[in-house]
Amino acid sequence: MTTTVEAQPTEAPATQAQPARKRALITGASSGIGEEFARQLAERGNDLILVARRKDRMETIATEIKAANPVNIEIIEADLSTAEGVAATRARIDQGDISLLVNNAGFGINGVFGETPLERELEELDLNIRALTILSYAAIQQMKPKRTGTIINVGSTGSYQPVPYMSTYAATKAYVLYFSEGLHEEAKQYGVTVTCLCPGGTRTEFMGVAKFDQAKMPRAGWMSTKPVVKTALDAAKAGRAIAVPGMTNKAMANVHRVLPRFAVRKIAGGMFKRLISKEANGK
Repeated sequence: MTTTVEAQPTEAPATQAQPARKRALITGASSGIGEEFARQLAERGNDLILVARRKDRMETIATEIKAANPVNIEIIEADLSTAEGVAATRARIDQGDISLLVNNAGFGINGVFGETPLERELEELDLNIRALTILSYAAIQQMKPKRTGTIINVGSTGSYQPVPYMSTYAATKAYVLYFSEGLHEEAKQYGVTVTCLCPGGTRTEFMGVAKFDQAKMPRAGWMSTKPVVKTALDAAKAGRAIAVPGMTNKAMANVHRVLPRFAVRKIAGGMFKRLISKEANGK
């Protein structure tokens, strides 16, 4: 289902030609990092297409954004873990008027593999990898002939290492990082920039969805969504392949350069094992 929410742009003199407005499509736009992408891109003058499952949340966000920015906003209610949701979103990209795609939709679950629900593990693969790949493919097809465009794919500091008890999630984000880096090299000759954002701990709904024992979560080093998204947008504007926000996250992304792999996965495993909630494995 698609809804268009139009703003009333300020009128310019009739003799003055108006430049075409840029339009950004953002997945997972109903909260967290995706919502912040919507807000900051609107501030930068982009019309928006918001894609997520929660239409009511997107309508609220659209109303708030329109109150502060003269932009047009479309809403696509779609579950990107399903073929139908991906097809509807791809069809919108195929219209050819999108200059920036943010593949933000994704989730992870924390628990013992084999005890977590298999359908949720497979849903992670469909959303974090399959949907992102299909939408990137559609965007590249539209952007290359125009020799302009930007794709931002949201990875994780988990893209750089194995994460026991979130093994599927870390593997999907490793795919996102390597896929984005490869596509960056392919696409830049056509004037298209592909950037992978690799955030660490960010204050969003992610931990609740992943079913962490939040009482045991460390409090230090966490970032708000605002600097995370700004880092990504600035990196994409500069034509960089990777954006890692914050010094703590940069250190986490490079720990494998200092410690042997067995130590990295052992430390990560100890950390994430203690964060498993009773609900995560249905106990």
